[in-house]
Amino acid sequence: MFWSYRSFLNFSANGWIYSLLITMREKIECIIFDCDGTLVDSELLCNLALEIKLKDYGVETSAQIMMGKYRGGKLADILDSIQKEYNIILDDNFVKEYRSLTESLFEKELKPCKGVVNALETLNIPICVASSGPLKKIRQALSITDIEKYFRNNIYSSYEIKSWKPDPEIFLHAAKSMGFKPYECLVVEDSAKGLEAGLAAGMKTVLFEPIKTDVVTIRTVNYTIDNMEKLIRIIEEHNTL
Repeated sequence: MFWSYRSFLNFSANGWIYSLLITMREKIECIIFDCDGTLVDSELLCNLALEIKLKDYGVETSAQIMMGKYRGGKLADILDSIQKEYNIILDDNFVKEYRSLTESLFEKELKPCKGVVNALETLNIPICVASSGPLKKIRQALSITDIEKYFRNNIYSSYEIKSWKPDPEIFLHAAKSMGFKPYECLVVEDSAKGLEAGLAAGMKTVLFEPIKTDVVTIRTVNYTIDNMEKLIRIIEEHNTL
């Protein structure tokens, strides 16, 4: 059976294929960045803090292993999973102590991800941050790495709206707050959960993967980069199509 382009669109008008075609056709007007592992190289530090705190409960695991298992996840869900896996009960003050240790590690070792500073200096379209982390943590990370100035008040946290990736609500909230339609936005993420959220929101997606891990296997990601400076060319080429 021969399908014309119009027939194809009519057939898929209520499905994801049609949405994907519309999304890819529109120019990129706004960039929505994840924070941890995308703008700042914090994933290892966050999991190192978790590794250290879990030793108090007799849990022997590594930050690298937990990065692979929990990247992009909600902290409460991660801790629930750990308690079930190791048959432990974490103290009520665990999260507070973990956050404090993470802040200390950030102050000593946190740096921007590869190419981030040059990319932010070069970008000439609106940008924002949409992260699953608490607002205080996001601002601390951006401040320590001296990139908070690029975002001003355009910083959005899942804790503000009580919705976490892979639910798309945080990205939809960010797009609406910035004054753009979902299909006008490009999401830059390092985790499978974040990319799923971006795709579910009807946005174009970029996987930021400075080190090849094969952890993220979502085939419908639009672009993959290993250096944030490459984002500039992606936007320029897409917007001239």
